[in-house]
Amino acid sequence: MVDTTHTYVIVGAGPAGLQLSYYLQQQGADYLTLERGAEPGGFFRRFPRHRRLISLNKVHTDSTDPEIRLRWDWNSLLNDDPELLFPKFSQEYLPAADDLVSYLAEFQRVHQLRVRYGTTVEQISRDDEGFVVRTDRGVVRARCLIVATGWGRPFVPDIKGIEYATGYEEMDVDPDRYAGKRVLIIGKGNSAFETASAILGKASMVHLASRQPLRLAWNTKHPGDVRGQYGAILDSYQFKTLHSVLDCTIDEIRPVDGRFQVAITYTHAQGETAELDYHEVLRCTGFRMDTSLFDASCAPDMVRDGRMPGLRPDWQSSNVDDLYFAGTIAQARDVKHASSPFIDGFRYNLRTFTRLLRERYDDVPVPVATTPGEPASLTKVMLDRVNWSSALWTQFEYLCDVFVRDDATGDFRHYEDLPEDYAVQRFAAASHLYTLALRWGRDDYGDVFAIDRHPTPDRARESAFIHPVIRRYRHGELVAEQHLLEDLLAEWRRPDRHVDPLVEFLTGDLTGGS
Repeated sequence: MVDTTHTYVIVGAGPAGLQLSYYLQQQGADYLTLERGAEPGGFFRRFPRHRRLISLNKVHTDSTDPEIRLRWDWNSLLNDDPELLFPKFSQEYLPAADDLVSYLAEFQRVHQLRVRYGTTVEQISRDDEGFVVRTDRGVVRARCLIVATGWGRPFVPDIKGIEYATGYEEMDVDPDRYAGKRVLIIGKGNSAFETASAILGKASMVHLASRQPLRLAWNTKHPGDVRGQYGAILDSYQFKTLHSVLDCTIDEIRPVDGRFQVAITYTHAQGETAELDYHEVLRCTGFRMDTSLFDASCAPDMVRDGRMPGLRPDWQSSNVDDLYFAGTIAQARDVKHASSPFIDGFRYNLRTFTRLLRERYDDVPVPVATTPGEPASLTKVMLDRVNWSSALWTQFEYLCDVFVRDDATGDFRHYEDLPEDYAVQRFAAASHLYTLALRWGRDDYGDVFAIDRHPTPDRARESAFIHPVIRRYRHGELVAEQHLLEDLLAEWRRPDRHVDPLVEFLTGDLTGGS
């Protein structure tokens, strides 16, 4: 029996489910959010295991502008209550996970979001009328289904004997448990380094091992890669304490006399193999989305070793119409680039996502402004946006502002915060399409702390730090690109470095380009 029918049904009341619920409620949309727990944020009630977040909470800044302050507030959900921001709940630069849990519960309470707690989704299927969501409290129908469940289960690599490793999700977090022991940690991501950091002063030896080389966030510019606060482990490795970071294939784990023999093949040693002895083997290899809820009628295609769903540019499933994904699992379009797996990134994605949903299902047009096509006016609008928008700052190289010329009037339609691949596809017929985004220099640098700079406008393309980039597309094809010089304080307003070069580029392109 069908209990309720809604245009939008959201599965999961973590940060993404709450943020999307807020946007839909503000729009007066017909939605319902289902959550199996008694309170929101179930993932953060268990993880990270050592209860310290890696998301920054920079409470003290030079700016009093709430929008700019959000650039360094990585935990707040976007809303219209200035008191309902995460820095009101914690003053710590790297805050406790329990503070985030408290914040999420208060966010839902204050906004009275329509979340049905204590409701376990048992199966999701699809028929000609939409989605059928079977729960332990009845059936809910949805025209549009958004899955915001976050990571549902651990990712277990295909290693012979992996069942002898203790998973991150169930390991003992008391450092004394590892005193005087040799410990192998499988994985080299933040959960692995979090674990190693906790036991570094207790274990006699800690090895972190995986096939892929270590990815440091200060090299990749991706906040999900290994963060600088774990530098003590790398110090210990370089200073010959026998703690090590190994690039290797783990061939087999064997229990022997109460310990573990681990066979490995080194990645960078011409096939050299070794047998290493450990007291404990811990699996810290991340998570994957749980797809067991879907029956064959709507099973989504999965990518990245089956960890996450494949997506179209509008966050729709790559193979199931009207099925969307939100939050940390909705990162397939920009893996290892912007902050889409994290609150400070997906909060902006979801603001745009709501606009696209409302356009498709409720016939509410995506907001658009008009700006004159005169180069100086266009330059001012562009520089105002990159100097102010926290969305463009956080979602660098992914979200962009879009300027589409009306060839009849010469004016531009201005859309804010669209994914660039979506914009290029949507406006493929346009002869003049500009995207405005912030980007990093992506050259290889021998030392990211000693990069030679070339502070002249004609070499702005070589800027290593985050800086504005304007791209011109014609009928979906990239035909021109203008970089503006980086700036230490992220203020792009100097006439000689930013204003004049952009005016010159736009003038030449608008008058001479086709």
